[in-house]
Amino acid sequence: MYPAYILGLLVAVFCVTGLCYPNPEKAPILEGQPGRMNSEFPSLYTDNVEFTLLLYKKLILENSKENILFSPLSISIASALLSLGARGTTQTQILEGLRFNLTETPEAEIHRGFQQLINSLNLSNNTVQLSTGNALFIDQSLELLDKFQEDSKSLYSSEVFPANFQNSDLATQQINDYVKKQTRGKIVKLFDRLDEDTLMILVNYIFFSAKWENPFNSFYTSKDKFFVSKDQTVEIPMMHKNKFYTGVFQDEELFCTVVELKYIGNATALFILPDENKMKNVEDALSPEVLKKWKNSLQIREINLFLPKFSISSSYELAKILAKMGMEEVFTNRANLSGITGQNNLKVSKVIHKAVMDVDEDGTEAAAVTGMFLVGSSLSWPLPPVIKFDRPFLVTLNNDRNILFMGKVINPQSDRALQ
Repeated sequence: MYPAYILGLLVAVFCVTGLCYPNPEKAPILEGQPGRMNSEFPSLYTDNVEFTLLLYKKLILENSKENILFSPLSISIASALLSLGARGTTQTQILEGLRFNLTETPEAEIHRGFQQLINSLNLSNNTVQLSTGNALFIDQSLELLDKFQEDSKSLYSSEVFPANFQNSDLATQQINDYVKKQTRGKIVKLFDRLDEDTLMILVNYIFFSAKWENPFNSFYTSKDKFFVSKDQTVEIPMMHKNKFYTGVFQDEELFCTVVELKYIGNATALFILPDENKMKNVEDALSPEVLKKWKNSLQIREINLFLPKFSISSSYELAKILAKMGMEEVFTNRANLSGITGQNNLKVSKVIHKAVMDVDEDGTEAAAVTGMFLVGSSLSWPLPPVIKFDRPFLVTLNNDRNILFMGKVINPQSDRALQ
């Protein structure tokens, strides 16, 4: 059986801008206790969902006819880590861009929440592997402030590695090797070559490995049509489960059907199938409240399920999108990242996010890389209904209440991992 892999990486490359400001004093951030996420930080879940859906809606505006795939949790963790070194309005914009209400949730509480989240994600047993971590690649000319280095380690489990960015080929190989190792070989090349003015790279990775709780039988997989649009069909391998019991909800208000498939452990995949010509209605209505309603309305039903095997990948430059979401200053010469080195000579120049997901009879494989470069009611059926995902649909991969991955499958034809 193939396991499910979900990798999310955020890479930040910082470049000199020539500005310099003193480092303001910062209040200490108390270290939380390792363990599972507790009720002290419930807003972290809600804010993650709000950020996820807003980013999704921005992505579909620019990629309306393409598959969508991204890892919101990876982007959130790395951006929050970056905010440790931000000051003034730059820091405020990063945290508010992640949809935190700073009048209700102080900065220190946000970081403690992420600390507990990271600790809760790091688990491994015979059925589930889930881990996350961060790495800082620092040019030899930079010296990190002790406080930034200590907080990034204690709160975000960050490692620090020296790098010689003057030797671009060597530094590129060093980072690519790290990415390849952390993604178990799913992503073997993050960069072709680093920018000449690179001073620092920040990497976040999320790794998830699991199997379907009830795998599909490959004997019943057969060729079938998938309706990419009214005028376009493709032939794909369609998986099939007959008389299968799982969580189902038919949302008659939003004209869609929601099916939950569980992995071994506490991870789940939520597949959302809009009625014909109703995808936009569903996307426009997406909100934390709608996702909560879907989850709470699921009822165990007997169904005949058809789900395509698919392999999709996406690559984005997110700087402009994140700026529109409120993180504007960090991409300009007005960026204040003086909490990293004590000097205000760093900014983010671009953000690259790459993701891949494969779904088959045994499970799911998915990986994501993000690079920031800085220079109703349930329906009762008398007979098992047929639910056939033969047209564009949405998917979320979740652990507890956190959205690890979100995607939109327009064309499930093979689109292999980004290398």
